[in-house]
Amino acid sequence: MLKNIMSLVLLLLAAGLSFKHGWDTLNYKQHPGSLKMMNELGISASMIPFLGGLTFLVGVLLLIPKTFFLGNLLNAISIVIIMALAVRSGNYKMVLIEIPFLVLPFVMIWLKYPFIKNAI
Repeated sequence: MLKNIMSLVLLLLAAGLSFKHGWDTLNYKQHPGSLKMMNELGISASMIPFLGGLTFLVGVLLLIPKTFFLGNLLNAISIVIIMALAVRSGNYKMVLIEIPFLVLPFVMIWLKYPFIKNAI
């Protein structure tokens, strides 16, 4: 039961972060810090809506039991891409900050979808 509760808390946290980051990405003009960070990473303005949509998609996929694994996989891949772009730009602090967020999808896959006995 404790495993299910931990899994549920992490699921809500990951989905909430995904929706928040997706919203912030799509509204980057209101957040000059986000725009500066994306420019430092080499992300062009034409890629920003794609990244925001992908982040929203990850949040939706996490909430559906049959797409839970795919959502976590896409989340991990997007974090690795961000880390790679940060290494390329020389921003090693960002790489270190992203490490716990990279571990989160793998812990969630290990814990499985909460309250489903045979989650895929």
